[in-house]
Amino acid sequence: MASASLLKSSPVLDKSEWVKGQTLTLRQPPVSTVCCHPTSSPSLTVRAASSYADELVKTAKTVASKGRGILAMDESNATCGKRLASIGLENTEANRQAYRTLLVTVPELGQYISGAILFEETLYQSTTDGKKIVDVLVEQKIIPGIKVDKGLVPLAGSNDESWCQGLDGLASRTAAYYQQGARFAKWRTVVSIPNGPSELAVTEAAWGLARYAAIAQDNGLVPIVEPEILLDGEHGIERTFEVAQKVWNKVFFYLAENNVMYEGILLKPSMVTPGAECKDRATPQQVADYTLKLLQRRIPPAVPGIMFLSGGQSEVEATQNLNAMNQSTNPWHVSFSYARALQNTCLKTWGGRPENVKAAQEALLIRAKANSLAQLGKYTGEGESEAAKQGMFVKGYSY
Repeated sequence: MASASLLKSSPVLDKSEWVKGQTLTLRQPPVSTVCCHPTSSPSLTVRAASSYADELVKTAKTVASKGRGILAMDESNATCGKRLASIGLENTEANRQAYRTLLVTVPELGQYISGAILFEETLYQSTTDGKKIVDVLVEQKIIPGIKVDKGLVPLAGSNDESWCQGLDGLASRTAAYYQQGARFAKWRTVVSIPNGPSELAVTEAAWGLARYAAIAQDNGLVPIVEPEILLDGEHGIERTFEVAQKVWNKVFFYLAENNVMYEGILLKPSMVTPGAECKDRATPQQVADYTLKLLQRRIPPAVPGIMFLSGGQSEVEATQNLNAMNQSTNPWHVSFSYARALQNTCLKTWGGRPENVKAAQEALLIRAKANSLAQLGKYTGEGESEAAKQGMFVKGYSY
C-alpha cells in the first residue's frame, strides 16, 4: 500500500480549484488571435491557447501523477446493464447507483487512482447515502471526468466500419459538465483491423477526436484522446503496429490542424498486441517493445500522460504489460485507464449482495494497487488469483 508520504507528495488540485468558475454558467472563453504577415506569403492566423490553458496543464499533470491511473467507470446505462445482468441484477437506476457507490467509496482508493471517468448519469448522481458522487471523488483526491461522445454508428461508404457521434452540442455540454465539477473528458472511437481499416474510417476517427479535443479545451476540460484499435482479428503484432502508426500519425496531424494544446491532453491508446484470435501470442516484453516503439515514433513528449486501455485483456495481462513498459525511462507518464481490468473481480465478488460490499471493495483496491505498482515498474504478480488471469475479450463487443 502506498505510504502517506507518497500520497501527500502527489500533485493534486484542492476542491476549491476544481470547482472554481462554477458561477460562470456555461461561459464560452473568448478566442484571441495572433496575426503574422510575412513579406513573401499570405497572412497566417494562429489561434491562441484556451483561456483555461494553465488549468488544463495542471489537471493533466495531476491525473498523470506518479503511481496513479484512471478508473474508467463511464459505462453507458445499457452497458452497465450488461455488467449487472452478468451477476443476475436488473438494470435499474437503483442498482446502477448501488454499484457506482461501491466503486467510489473504496477506502484509500485515491492513493492509486487519480481520475475517474463517469457517465453523464453518474456525474449528476448521488451515492446511496445521499452524497454527491463528484464530492465523494474530490474528498478522495480523485479528479472527476466525463464521457462526452454519443457512441458508435455505422460509417456510410466504409467497409462495415463505424464512426463516433456527439460533436453537435458538445460546446454547451462540456461547459455544463465543467460547472458540475468535471475537469477532464473522454471520447472513444474505434478502428477495426479485420475491416481494413479504410482510409475513410481512419480519417473520420482522427478528425472527430481532434474537433472534440479542441472543443473540450475551450471549455476547461482536459480531453482524453482514445482511438481504440480493436483486438478483433487473427492478425499478428506487426500488423497492429503498422495500423497504429497510421492512426496516430493522422490523429496528431488533425490535433495540430485544430490547434489543440498537447500539454493539456491525455492519450488513451490500445497496447500493441496481436489480434485476439492470432495463434502467436506475445509476451509482456514484446508488447512493451512494440508499444514503446510506437509511442516514440508518433507521440510528442509534450503530452503528459499515456493512459492505456485494457481492451479485453485479462486483469493480470493488462497489469503485466503495463509493468513491462515501465521497466525503462519514458518521457511520458505511462499508466492505465482500465474499466473491466479493474472492475471484473470486484463486480463478481459483490454479486449484488450488501454483505459482499467490503470484500468487493477490497478486490478493487487490490487491482488498483497492482496497477499502481505496474506504473512504477514494481509489479511482481505474486498472489494473483486464477480468476484475475481469465481473458475478457468478446468478439464484436459493443459498449
